[in-house]
Amino acid sequence: MPRIPKYTDPIRFPQYADQDTRDVRGWILLVCTVLLPGSVQSLFGVRRFGRFALGLSLATLALVLLLGLAALVRRQLILTVATNPVILTVLTLWAIVLGVVWIVALVDTVRRIRPVGLSPRTRLGVLSAGLVSVLVVGGGLAWGTATLNSQRQLISEIFAGGLGQRPTDGRFNIALLGTDAGKGRQGIRPDSISLVSIDARTGESVIIGLPRNMQNVPFAEDSPLRAEYPHGYACGDECLLNAVYQLGEENAESFDGRAPAGAQAMKDAISGVTGVEVHYYAMIDLTGFESLIDAMGGISLVSGKRVPISSPVDKTTGEHGPVRGWIEPGELHLDGFHALWYARSREFASDYERMVRQRCVQEAMIAQLDPATVLTRYQAIAGAAPDVVSTDIPQIQVDRFVDLALKTKSQDIRSVNLTPPEVVPSDPDFDAVHAIVQSALEPAEARAASPDGPSVLAAGAAPAGAGAAAGAVPEVAAAAAPAEGEGEEKDRAICYVP
Repeated sequence: MPRIPKYTDPIRFPQYADQDTRDVRGWILLVCTVLLPGSVQSLFGVRRFGRFALGLSLATLALVLLLGLAALVRRQLILTVATNPVILTVLTLWAIVLGVVWIVALVDTVRRIRPVGLSPRTRLGVLSAGLVSVLVVGGGLAWGTATLNSQRQLISEIFAGGLGQRPTDGRFNIALLGTDAGKGRQGIRPDSISLVSIDARTGESVIIGLPRNMQNVPFAEDSPLRAEYPHGYACGDECLLNAVYQLGEENAESFDGRAPAGAQAMKDAISGVTGVEVHYYAMIDLTGFESLIDAMGGISLVSGKRVPISSPVDKTTGEHGPVRGWIEPGELHLDGFHALWYARSREFASDYERMVRQRCVQEAMIAQLDPATVLTRYQAIAGAAPDVVSTDIPQIQVDRFVDLALKTKSQDIRSVNLTPPEVVPSDPDFDAVHAIVQSALEPAEARAASPDGPSVLAAGAAPAGAGAAAGAVPEVAAAAAPAEGEGEEKDRAICYVP
């Protein structure tokens, strides 16, 4: 009787298989390890490493699927994962272990394939594919690990600890300060002062610009400075809004120490001026601001006027030297140096015009910080941000504010500037200012339902006038408002973000 050949497992004993089978076997083993590290080792009976690697691979796959499902169902959960330092630390360690295990599994798999038993063409292909796999896996996980670690450091360095605050009347109000602590200037003096009010449900935002030279500013009722200045910060030309920061620093013992005393004093002053509770502050160092814009790749906007790049101020005369250059009007893409000058330049311009330019720079940054920019330039942005931004927004609420920021990007940002003729900085009528602010903060539904139709405070519009008489009420303020579209055209003549 003829002898029946005994079946031999070609996976474990390739030496008994034909050439084509060995070639196919090599590709199958490599692909299995690329897709599921540890699967080949488990097949060959390497129990301890195989089980650990396969378990880690399956857990990672399950985690990715779970996060993907969560992204579809509840975006807030993904943002919590991405902004929690503890979770980010765990994910960073996980990625490091996964990377090491994956690379070890790939190297071990290539050894078990036994390249010497492959045909020359297959041997070259398998070895090349194995090397590419190691480089892709190693490089990809190295980038992911570095990004996770940068995100963890960014959250830890910029944001505060402690519990968060609830919105007031459905809105979060954040004082946005641009500091100007250059050479020859003592301490921090906010050069750009705004209140960003965000609807806690929809993300609809209003930017309220406050002139830095506003006088007689009142403090919030619960402010430590209220007792010393019950009638406002009134001592003449030296007692300006942007001097409140140093006033707070000089009275640091009166504040709770959870944030810089100067920043807390500014929050109290902005609250007194606008009549709304200020929950948090975010302070931008305008010197470092240049590096942040460069990290983003620059910003784009449309300018309607020439803006000078000035020479330093002559200390003997107090005047600028000759203009060093100009930022010409038209469609512009500005690097950090020119964006900073565009926002800060004072010569040949009113404070109102300067505030509009600052708002354009802010809006351009918001518009350009899209996911593609963040992903491709994340390391540079994360490296620049801690030297530029400080805030008392707690880490526990970062996910919520990121979610609101994403909602804000899909909407027009409205703006109000508390400037002449509606508000006279040297002698402001704060009752009228409160009326302007309350009108600006009306929800979109309330504005649409108004008998007079939508408010004039459309995207980029100037504020409705308030009148200068003491005790002016909203009806009087509305009567003094410019015609619909007039404020917007005035602003767009200076600059706008396309």
